[in-house]
Amino acid sequence: MKRDPQTLKPVILLNIDSLMPEPLEIAIQTGQAPALEFLMENGTYIPNMVSSFPTMSVTIDSTLLTGTYADEHHVPGLTWFDNSRMEIINYGTGFRETFRLGMRRTAHNMLYRLNNEHLSSEVSTIYEDLAKKGIPSASINSFVYRGYTPHRLQVPRLLRTMTRFKDGEWTTNGASIFSLGLFSKLRPWGFTTQIAAGNYKFTARELRYLIRKDKLPGFTFCIFQDMDTRLHFKGPKDLKGIKKIDREIQKVLNMYPSWEEALNRNVWMVMGDNGHSPTGANYRKFIIDLRKILKKYRISKLERRVRNNDQLVLCVNQRMAYIYILDKNLPLSVIAESLKNDRRIDIIAWKDNDLINITSGMRQGILRFSPTGNYKDEYNQTWSIEGNIKLLDLHVKNEKELSYGNYPDALARIYSALHSHSGRFIVVNAKPGCDFKAQSTPFHLSGAAHGSLHKQETLVPLLIAGTTARPTFPRIVDMKEFILKLSSQQRSE
Repeated sequence: MKRDPQTLKPVILLNIDSLMPEPLEIAIQTGQAPALEFLMENGTYIPNMVSSFPTMSVTIDSTLLTGTYADEHHVPGLTWFDNSRMEIINYGTGFRETFRLGMRRTAHNMLYRLNNEHLSSEVSTIYEDLAKKGIPSASINSFVYRGYTPHRLQVPRLLRTMTRFKDGEWTTNGASIFSLGLFSKLRPWGFTTQIAAGNYKFTARELRYLIRKDKLPGFTFCIFQDMDTRLHFKGPKDLKGIKKIDREIQKVLNMYPSWEEALNRNVWMVMGDNGHSPTGANYRKFIIDLRKILKKYRISKLERRVRNNDQLVLCVNQRMAYIYILDKNLPLSVIAESLKNDRRIDIIAWKDNDLINITSGMRQGILRFSPTGNYKDEYNQTWSIEGNIKLLDLHVKNEKELSYGNYPDALARIYSALHSHSGRFIVVNAKPGCDFKAQSTPFHLSGAAHGSLHKQETLVPLLIAGTTARPTFPRIVDMKEFILKLSSQQRSE
């Protein structure tokens, strides 16, 4: 694995789904995560990286890989409504909801349409930009994978009835090196029991295979997905998932003569994608059933196509939801007034020409804002604002300097969600402890959930070792520029 000192120093990004700052720090302080402790002590630790919105993995990964929010990459959430085709797009929110929408349809959305139709062709991914510079890349276990290299994916015979691909095979364009569970494996003897993506051990084994074969490309993106499901049931303070994944990272670092040598040869980054908010135990108190709030309207059913007389479509992303108003005679403000009657809804947002309107079920007043104006925030973005800034917990100092409280980068993230796709719709955000529900939507009592704008789900950690460089701002949307710079300019020491 000896490298020419003039070659590019490979960048390895390990994305641990639902890794949060406090559990990470506790695991390290109690000696349960020696590999992560080593990377933290020998690198840079950023505990407050801002995720995208909604805080759902497909949207976050799209933001990471394209360097844009959803208004540009056009992947609005784990579930959303395609106004042009009048159909609900679902990438796999839960068994009951997926079953009603159709398993084959959902699998097709996740495995093919997400990258080949939904992810905007107007933006480029890290893999595409590196390919233009002649730098290879690798995607391991990520559902967002678009690149320029054609890959033949195969569906195991027993699972072919779940997909729409002829003979269980299809071609898609991805990173130079591509691994996605049963469908595309790097190791010829590789095995995983996961249908779509591999578990944390599978991900680590694929990465170790690249290192063993001296095939690490300029950039490698690996996702460890298992911890998210565990936290939904155990709550955000559970440390067992971190401990298990740390063991796999130890095995990866052990492939080098020393862990210090691993840092000399590569740039290592470990990050979370979203946090989790602990949810309450009482159904009536903590589960917000949007069907009951909006019961006087005709709401589309999941098991059938949208009908001409349907007035609303509900797409729930756990603690955030899109409410689509199909009836052109029904003003968005009227629906917003109905939603304001529930004090568990802390943010209600919708477009009105060039303005964004914000109201709340918890607080009085209205806030209106639009891009470009006299106010400048901590990310060097400018805004025009009028109304009650407390609705988004905004803070103003020196008259025109904006900072954020409970909703980091709230203005840009809300704006991006409301401009992420076409149609007339409202975005709602649940207060901490609460979860949205619609027809067959999974909910998470006495556990944890994410999706919302709140800092509990927004702020994630980032460890960087093997370089002293760091992103311009502590936001996932700024990671692409940072990674491209490292992958193109970083040299082995």
